[in-house]
Amino acid sequence: MSSNLHQAGVRLLRQLGRHAELIMDAYQAGSVNEGACEPSAVDKLKKAGILWRPEADQDLRLTRTVRAMLEEALSDERNRQIDANVGSALATIKTLASHYKEARSNVDHGAAEAYLADLSEHVYSFTESLAYSTRVLWGRINNEFGYVGTINAKIRENELAQSQVSELRSGLELFQFSELGEIAGDVRELRKLLVTTLQESLSRNAEELSLVQGRLLELLGRFRQIRGRTRLLKGWLLYTDLHPDYRPGDHVSHKQVPSLFNRAEALLAPAAVDVHNSQQERELMEMVARIKTISHSQMPPKRREHDVSVSLSVSEDFDIPDNPLKLAVDEYFCAVIESGKSQSALAYLAEQQLPWDSESWLYQVIGGYEGLPDEHKAYFELEPLGEPHPVYSGNFIIRDVELWLA
Repeated sequence: MSSNLHQAGVRLLRQLGRHAELIMDAYQAGSVNEGACEPSAVDKLKKAGILWRPEADQDLRLTRTVRAMLEEALSDERNRQIDANVGSALATIKTLASHYKEARSNVDHGAAEAYLADLSEHVYSFTESLAYSTRVLWGRINNEFGYVGTINAKIRENELAQSQVSELRSGLELFQFSELGEIAGDVRELRKLLVTTLQESLSRNAEELSLVQGRLLELLGRFRQIRGRTRLLKGWLLYTDLHPDYRPGDHVSHKQVPSLFNRAEALLAPAAVDVHNSQQERELMEMVARIKTISHSQMPPKRREHDVSVSLSVSEDFDIPDNPLKLAVDEYFCAVIESGKSQSALAYLAEQQLPWDSESWLYQVIGGYEGLPDEHKAYFELEPLGEPHPVYSGNFIIRDVELWLA
């Protein structure tokens, strides 16, 4: 029997090789031009099961198996199709498993081996079909549906692929491994086929299909974006063709720039305090309360010249006490001179535990440095530590200052 099968296979392959040009013409054209072919060659291909005629008045075509073989061998994305009918394969697998168990229980070893071989072929054929479908989908995605020429066709192919992925995933949900485990029972061969092999294959393909579906959605969004921009450009070209005298206006000079041309970041709008807004009365009162009052003592009324009395007396000596904050800053400068190392103003404030707040201390340090004579200032270097203002460009926020000897 195996010898007859071998000879039949050799004859089929020889027919394919001998009539390769005719077969490829039929593959590309979809049918056979019988007028341009030898009748004897056509008859041989019909007898070999390579060509068939669907109806009496229709042309000869390639059989589905030969076409599928060429699609897979040539990686022809245009013609390769996906078989998403998982339910039929599941029903066949269950039926063959039941046949095998029945033959095994009846001690019919010949029938049991035949059913087991048939079941193995169906299981591995089904897993290979799933892997093939996934490869076809990945091939279409990586090629970005390059076998069609327009964006609309690419979108339709993408939607078809998404429907096929959804059908495949829905079909995989039909597999209940608890039910398959009950069918397999304690038979080792059935458990290997129905539980181990199928579960590993379905888990792997389900994960792949999830990735395929996400990539298809991403690709569909990009296709739709391209189509929208293409329509916009075509509309613009049509408008310019219908209005050849059209000239775009100076949109920069307008107060309201169209969003199509307004690509610059918005500047800060001019703002002012609304003193008439009653809702801001509390904030305005707080701002006014924090303003330091400047009181000018009223000058006494001028006396007439003949009423002025002048008295001369010896002036009393008096001293103005030095500001403690200024003295502390002087000690900070002296400490830098004695150590000869750079030192942060806030670090010195914390180290000496001085009672002043950090802002007043930094102002006094900066003022003390700026108030030094030029010949003394040349001995020091003062560097502000901080960062630029995040909103108002050109402003620098000083967090600390560092002083060292130049």
